[in-house]
Amino acid sequence: MTSLMMLLKRKQQGEEHEIQRTGSMRGSGEMLAPLIEGPTPENFDKEGKREGKWGWVKDQLLTKTPSMSRALSMNHSHAHTDAYKRSDLRLLLGVLGAPLCPIAIAASDPLPFLSVNKNIAMETSSAQYIIQQYICATGIAKLSNVSNSYAMGRVKMFASEFETATEVVKTRNPSKSAENGCFVLWQMVPNMWNMEMAVGGSKVHAGSDGKLVWRHTPWLGSHAAKGPVRPLRRALQGLDPRTVASVFSSGGVRCIGEKQVKGEECFILKVAADAATLAGRSEGPAEIIRHVLFGYFSQKTGLLVHVEDSHLTRIQATAGDAVFWETTIDSTLDDYRCVDGVMIAHAGKSNVTLFRFGEVAMSHTKTRLEEEWSIDEVAFDVPGLSSELFIPPADIRSPAISMLGEFHELPREERGGIKCSLSKSKVAALDKPQENLDNIIWRVEV
Repeated sequence: MTSLMMLLKRKQQGEEHEIQRTGSMRGSGEMLAPLIEGPTPENFDKEGKREGKWGWVKDQLLTKTPSMSRALSMNHSHAHTDAYKRSDLRLLLGVLGAPLCPIAIAASDPLPFLSVNKNIAMETSSAQYIIQQYICATGIAKLSNVSNSYAMGRVKMFASEFETATEVVKTRNPSKSAENGCFVLWQMVPNMWNMEMAVGGSKVHAGSDGKLVWRHTPWLGSHAAKGPVRPLRRALQGLDPRTVASVFSSGGVRCIGEKQVKGEECFILKVAADAATLAGRSEGPAEIIRHVLFGYFSQKTGLLVHVEDSHLTRIQATAGDAVFWETTIDSTLDDYRCVDGVMIAHAGKSNVTLFRFGEVAMSHTKTRLEEEWSIDEVAFDVPGLSSELFIPPADIRSPAISMLGEFHELPREERGGIKCSLSKSKVAALDKPQENLDNIIWRVEV
């Protein structure tokens, strides 16, 4: 039973406990499949399973034009338009649904403190000072005894542009082509999280029990992430200051300079996945070359106002030239509000660039996606929330081999969905014992 379904069931049963609401509502089988973190070629689920583990790489990624390019060049008949919209939505959810941070954080590590050490490089000591300012500005100390948190929000996604070596196709009316949806994010110490996102009748469900990160989509089933357990990137978008502080106080963080963001002077902190982490997430012909995260902290307020990360993977065919995929996500955080003494960003926007290029000249493609989000409700220490909510689906017990360096999915047609019918004024607290999740049959659609 998913967290959204449990919430709705609890509400139907008439539970009265109320969680503090912040902000106003804004309008309206075989082997375990690998986790993919990038645009999967179309027909992967049909051809990939038949041809073997890497057959589809050669036939789809390395030799064919991406599905979006073909869809945009078609005549806009109803059939072609519907096929394009489905492909577009899958790409949006695959890239923006549940991306992860580059690095893992240790659950036992305390919040960082500023220390005076002449042996520490200036870039590192500056980063420590900036994070201390962030800790004070957000009120993270209020979270020292908080064991769990909850957030519910709304999203709007659309593909804005597709570019090849010979043409650029832009979306004429993004407001009409945009897909609207909602998401729910639960978090619990240590390193447990569970997120469901429903957009345009399709759903992505992802989570971590502190030992394993997984994701489920009806078109590709359940997937486990290879490598260390990493936080959800969406938590860094102003939703979880404690995770932000932990990520940007890791051993390799550096202050690399200053930059103006929306007219505001900011310090830039950089953190990157180390060689061991990248190697652990690479497999077969797919090699993750880098995964870097940049945080822009306001010099005036101390708050995180912009997040940027870049993920580059190299794919080498059995015979032929290599192909590279670079995914860049820029997120701007806005509308900070105080919730129980903690500053939480209640709105923002992400711009995504998917850049595919190779060793052959004039063979590149570039796709641009956009997402806008707003937060409707935030709460801490939800009564009755237990670790049972974070148990992975029954068919996931250990990480699977990563395919294409954890590329995001471009899935097949979604057959079902969920409605954004959560409470507009409150969410029923889970204050009663949970059902025995061991007896739940987790349905996997493929």
